[in-house]
Amino acid sequence: MQPSSGTPRTSAAFLLLALAFVINMMGTTLPTAVYRYYRIAYGFTPATITVIYACYAFGVLAALLMVGNWSDQLGRKRMLTYGLCASAASGVVFLTSTSLAGLMAARLISGVSAGIFTGTATVAVIEAAPAKWRNAATLAATASNMLGLGCGPVLGGLIVEYLPAPMRAPFAVHLVLVVIALCAVRSVPETARIAAQAKLRMQRIALPRAVRGAFVPAALSGFAGFVVVGFFAAVSPQLMRSELGFHSDLAIGLVVFLLFGSSACGQALQGRFAPRWRQPAGCIGLIAGLALVALSSVWDAKSALLAGTVLAGLGQGASFRAGLGELTARSPGDVRAAMTSAYFVVLYVAISLPVIGLGIATQRTDIRHATLLFAAVTIVVVIAALAFLVGGKRDAQPEAHAAGE
Repeated sequence: MQPSSGTPRTSAAFLLLALAFVINMMGTTLPTAVYRYYRIAYGFTPATITVIYACYAFGVLAALLMVGNWSDQLGRKRMLTYGLCASAASGVVFLTSTSLAGLMAARLISGVSAGIFTGTATVAVIEAAPAKWRNAATLAATASNMLGLGCGPVLGGLIVEYLPAPMRAPFAVHLVLVVIALCAVRSVPETARIAAQAKLRMQRIALPRAVRGAFVPAALSGFAGFVVVGFFAAVSPQLMRSELGFHSDLAIGLVVFLLFGSSACGQALQGRFAPRWRQPAGCIGLIAGLALVALSSVWDAKSALLAGTVLAGLGQGASFRAGLGELTARSPGDVRAAMTSAYFVVLYVAISLPVIGLGIATQRTDIRHATLLFAAVTIVVVIAALAFLVGGKRDAQPEAHAAGE
């Protein structure tokens, strides 16, 4: 919904909501640094690790579909509070879990937290932005998401590298951060007009005519970019450790952060392109980055991996922000959170299903060949998205000229 009447838009509220967004999303990628300790302690296979990761994605999808539009009626603060409570519950389950079932449950709850936050916090940060920061509000929201995801592996790597109890300490630290985020959310004003009689229902994947033209290309390029995000969050640590000679958990976490940091930079830099070329430019960056990641597994070249990570991150960030910005701008206020959640449903399908396939592939072959297969298939998907985007732009030009005549 539109910001509630008379709601003050202050820089403090804007920054506090962005901070809460970063902290919550940080918790969702914190286990990246811990997965190898689970493999050692419980004898998990690479496929098992990807299934644990996929539980997170399924939790995200369930939350987006079940409650993705609820903040339009219940308010942003209430839903963000629920999301942080789910994040805390996930941390407690991680702390006490001693089995595969417990870890899967913890990741599922973490996904529910992310699903609540992803759509709601994105809209809340945009709505809370003061007028002087309005042009940067979408960037702040999407960058908070990506930087939070990127900081999780770094924080986890630091903790497991230098503190005892690597399967427990990261989640204890995150619980402290969640308390800080809860205080931040509870201290800011509500930005949505709360319904007098809420009529809550599941998210329907139905698009108003006003946003259909923006949604389809945004979903295509976003899907391709988030396939890459899933690879780096769930599988790339194994590639780096077993094939490329990385031995430090912190170093691996920093490489994963490099993807998300580059994504934030791509989101900022996409404004330098003409609007109609922002998503195609992002696809080109993804293709170049994926090609270098594939070559790094063949050549055992860390430099190729790093360069590919930067290019893939820049491409993913550019296409992600361009698509979300256009979608948000075209969405009526009373369905804005619903449309944002529908967009993220597509993105988290991209994170989950391909990563499960990659995990199965590593059972049938080695991680090197599985990475090459992943890169080849994903490049084909990105090329298809690029062809659709460019073709759509060409088709739109004659229609625009005809409308103006």
